[in-house]
Amino acid sequence: MTSTDTRDVTAAMGRFGVSPQAWGMIALALTVSIWAAFALSARALSTSTLLPADAALLRFGVPLVVLAPALWRRRSRIARVRPAAALKIVCGAGVPFFLAAMYGGSLTSAAFVGSIVPGMVPLFVSALMVAKGRGLPRGSQAAGLALIAVGVVVLVWRHVVPLNGDVLTGSAVLLIASGLWALYTVGLREVDLDPVGSIGLLCLPSFAVIGLLVLTGLLPTGIAGAAGGDIALFLVVQGLGVGLCAGLLYAFAIRRLGAERSSVVGSLSPVLVVLLAVPLLGESPALTVLIGVPLITAGVLLANRRPRAAALTVTPDAQNPVPSLRPKVPADA
Repeated sequence: MTSTDTRDVTAAMGRFGVSPQAWGMIALALTVSIWAAFALSARALSTSTLLPADAALLRFGVPLVVLAPALWRRRSRIARVRPAAALKIVCGAGVPFFLAAMYGGSLTSAAFVGSIVPGMVPLFVSALMVAKGRGLPRGSQAAGLALIAVGVVVLVWRHVVPLNGDVLTGSAVLLIASGLWALYTVGLREVDLDPVGSIGLLCLPSFAVIGLLVLTGLLPTGIAGAAGGDIALFLVVQGLGVGLCAGLLYAFAIRRLGAERSSVVGSLSPVLVVLLAVPLLGESPALTVLIGVPLITAGVLLANRRPRAAALTVTPDAQNPVPSLRPKVPADA
């Protein structure tokens, strides 16, 4: 969003008599709900008449259609993005990430998708930072990362003894998806694009790749014979929700509430996934889930803590709206 757009939106909101902070909380609540819907849809795809390629076409195609005029105006800035940064974004949140998240979700549960994918991102980002020579995390960040690791171990432990190969394979694939999203997080910090431009940079090549895979027969498609209800569901959740609204709403919430407050509320999405999976998908959370998910959530909270003095130096913006270890799942996951 440009500064003019922001002023126009703020003026429009003021006419409803709601404070900017209240609008920020509304935007953040909607964002967290969309993140949870992503995890639920990853699990629901296994029983849907749609195939993964169909869901991917909706996920990356709908934002391109809706944002086409705005993306055309930003075409020169998108074209100037360095190839290395663009590759991180496209691989990290594009087709490889999407297919990994969907496949991992088909073998596990919504709770696993909602916890492992966003929960492990701070740990993977930290590892990438260490590899770049940034030094090891300390204090509350180190404690948070340790809690995340323990939470994931607790989550999968009941499937180790006795051995459940499908769930363990699915968990490993979800870890890959989380690592890819960490790569996307790092890539976003290397580009000078607003949220709309970032969506275009991600969706355009991703839609082209998934379209090519479908046309060549490497990925099967069943969208022609899919149930209308399934198409509508994934169009709304994946295309409009995850692909379009989540990134824009989260950037808006960051501007109104600040990075720290938004990251605290946003980290509650795994808990919401577990609660919603019970009535919507009929999942019954095991004791390991009830223990592991809160551990992961607490770990994300600790990993995002910043000393007050440091927090005063943070200037959130559309490209780096959160502190360095904050997972951006909710933006496009």
